[in-house]
Amino acid sequence: MLSVGALACQGSRHGYAARVHELAICSAIAQIVERTAAGRRVACVRVDIGHLRQVVPDALSHSWEMVVFATSLEGATLEIHDVPAVIECRACGERTELTEPVFRCTACGSAETDVLTGNEMLVTSVDVARPD
Repeated sequence: MLSVGALACQGSRHGYAARVHELAICSAIAQIVERTAAGRRVACVRVDIGHLRQVVPDALSHSWEMVVFATSLEGATLEIHDVPAVIECRACGERTELTEPVFRCTACGSAETDVLTGNEMLVTSVDVARPD
């Protein structure tokens, strides 16, 4: 018998494991939004998700629909803003947007870099309905 965690480890990044990852993220987002909304109807939730977080936007959107179904958040849309991964070289100061997970300066080749953006996972805003 396999646990959910074991199944998640066996799945591909775009298969079962991805869905479990995105479901967990959406559950956490829903908890934050419910506390923030304090009983008010929510129209839209905006999130910033860094590219380094390995979140599949389509899986996140689908997971959101499943998580909020038959809850006070049903009908609320989830807007996902993908934040690119950007590094800065400590040696020459060059900033590079990563297209692959290679943390090396494209100008001088140094591996001495700092991540500036791409690790974000933030609820940036919640639009609530005005009271009647």
